[in-house]
Amino acid sequence: MAVAAAGLLTVALIIFLAQNTRSTEISFLWMTASTPLALALLIAAVGATLLTLVLGTARITQLRRLIRKRRN
Repeated sequence: MAVAAAGLLTVALIIFLAQNTRSTEISFLWMTASTPLALALLIAAVGATLLTLVLGTARITQLRRLIRKRRN
């Protein structure tokens, strides 16, 4: 079931990338770049996912330490 879901997600991602090839200009602080829209959105999604994972892991670690401290 998981393999089928991953395959379907991969096909949807390929279709998304193929349909959004128009170039767009991105500005951040003093940097400016021109990149395809799909790539810009993909980079933003991956960045948001990584940020969520890092912050979530830090919070879980913090809670585990608090629980250990209260047990002792």
